[in-house]
This record gives sequence, C-alpha cells and structure tokens, in this order.
Amino acid sequence: MSVSLNPFFDSSLDLLCVANFDGYFVDVNPAFLRMIGYTKQELLSKKINDFVYAGDRQQTEEIRKGLFDSQSITSFENRYRTKSGDLAWLSWSAVPIENKKLVYAIAKNITHQKVLKNERLDELVKLIQQNEDLTRFNLITSHDLRSPMHSVLSLFNLINYDEIKNKETLEILKYIEIGVKGVKNSLDNYLNIMRNSSFGKAALEEVVLDDSLSAVINSIGSLIQNSNTTISSDFSSFQSVYFNKVFMQSIFLNLITNAIKYTKPGVYPALELFSSIEDGQKTLVVRDNGSGMDLTVIGDKLFNLNQRFDSEKEGKGVGLYIVHNQITSLGGEISVKSELNQGTTFTIKFKTD
Repeated sequence: MSVSLNPFFDSSLDLLCVANFDGYFVDVNPAFLRMIGYTKQELLSKKINDFVYAGDRQQTEEIRKGLFDSQSITSFENRYRTKSGDLAWLSWSAVPIENKKLVYAIAKNITHQKVLKNERLDELVKLIQQNEDLTRFNLITSHDLRSPMHSVLSLFNLINYDEIKNKETLEILKYIEIGVKGVKNSLDNYLNIMRNSSFGKAALEEVVLDDSLSAVINSIGSLIQNSNTTISSDFSSFQSVYFNKVFMQSIFLNLITNAIKYTKPGVYPALELFSSIEDGQKTLVVRDNGSGMDLTVIGDKLFNLNQRFDSEKEGKGVGLYIVHNQITSLGGEISVKSELNQGTTFTIKFKTD
C-alpha cells in the first residue's frame, strides 16, 4: 500500500524542497514560498544559487558538489535573498538520492536567532569597551589624585601637635591625617592592581576580615563618630578568605558608608557584620538598620552603573556597581534583602577555595 506524503509536504512549517543535481529546484513546499516571497514558477526557472546571498554562493556550491558523492549534510547555514530584498538565514539538512539524481532537503529559518546573537555580540562589545574606558578612567584618576594627597600629607609633617592646646582641634587634625593616609593607600593599591593585571583578575591572597574591617573603620573614623554609628562584627565562623585585600576593603567601605548615608530619621546607624558557612560555602553578611529599599521597584537595577534611587542623598550611583563587580569578577555572588524602613541585608558568597 502506497502512502502519499503530499499532506506532510504541504502542511509542514519547516522549509522542504527537492532539487536536482543540475542545481535547480524541482519542488518546494508552501512554507518555503511564504518565506522567500517568489512564486513556485519563479523558483523553478532559475538556478538555486541565483537566490543565495552573493557572499554565500561559493560555499553553497562547494557543499552542493559534496552531495554528488552521496555525502549527506546537516546544519549547513547560508543566507537567501528574499523577493522583498531581505536576507533570511537558513539551516539546512540534505540527503542525496544517487539513482534519481535528486536531493531532498529541509531547512529551518534561523534569522531571528541570528539577529539576537548579533545583538548580544554588539552588547558584549559595548560592555567590553565600557569596562576598558572605566579601567582607563580609574587609572588616570587614581594617578592624578596621588599628587595632591602627597601635598596634603607633607603639610601634616609641618604641624607641631605639641603646640596645639585645644583637644578638639587636635582630634580633628588626627582624624583628617588618618583619612588622607587611608585615601593615599587605597590609591596606591588600586594603581598596583590596574598596572599589574586587568580588572577582575586581581591578585588573590588570604584576606583577614578583621584586618580589612579595622583598616576601613580607621580611615573613616570621623564619619563613624560624627554619625554615632555602631558597628559590631563576628567573624568566628571563618576569620579569613581567599580574595583580594583591596577589593575587600572597598566592599566594606562602600557598604558601611552607604548604611551611614541612608539612615532612618532620628535613628543612629547600626551595622552587623558576620561570617557563616552555608552548604560548605563561605558567606559574609552585612546588615544595617537604615531606610531600606523597595526592591519591587528597583528590581535588577540595584547594581547597575549610575543608578541612584534617592535624589535627596549625595551620590553618583557607582558604589554598589563597584562592589558587585569586585565580588563577581572573583567568582563570588552578592544578593540583597531589603524593605522600606526595615533596613538592608547584603549577603556575599565567596568562590569555593
């Protein structure tokens, strides 16, 4: 009993065709005609390569010659020029029938996938360029800021603290000196990182959490004191992590200063920092009692560059972007939980050693 395949041929959404060894279509299904826009008579009257995009004709001809040697093909891609002038990307599978001198082929229209892929590649190129520009800007800025820092520090060497009788003035000067030294050290460290490696490939070492936190607290001691901020820490679950020291201090600095900046009215800032082991992974938690955020509104924009969510607070929308990049570039993860007037909790999971 013979079974007609015409219903299958005519109703298929894939592009089906039969061609002869001379390079002409013998038959095509309606889906093929809808895609290319030509009539069946127009398609059958010209060689197949006349419809192929000029840049793909040579490769298509070489593939077609391979079919004469009874070599079936799968996933061969080329472009066809439609009657309207558009380009359509097709992915082909074909089988030659030697005794009939015919080729039976099926194609899928993959134009949409190709467009998406090219768009992603374009976005990737833009991101790479933005990262290169940002790294270059950071290098120039860090270098240029070192000179005024040296000048300010040289002035402190001229101060005779023994001659200053006012205790408050003496204390303020000492805080300023500590802060300036902290900025200079940070600039020096960032310059070393950017000179010796690309961003995201910073030198790794055993970083003691208490040491990094203490360095940050000392550098912004006056800010902490003037804002009546309390900071408690418990790193008993693990005291150190394989990370980058400069990045760790930058993470502490940005999260602490953000917590101080975004406080609830009438409530002094308070931060909790603690380490834990979750499913064998080292985890650092930074929790504050600040104004919090509505994450349903902010969504996934929180860690994007130049994103600011409180126009009344001074800022450039860079801090959390830097934190996110420093953590993820070294294989870690950062997540956030927050509600308005309920504070914010950042959870950092470090890459497994």
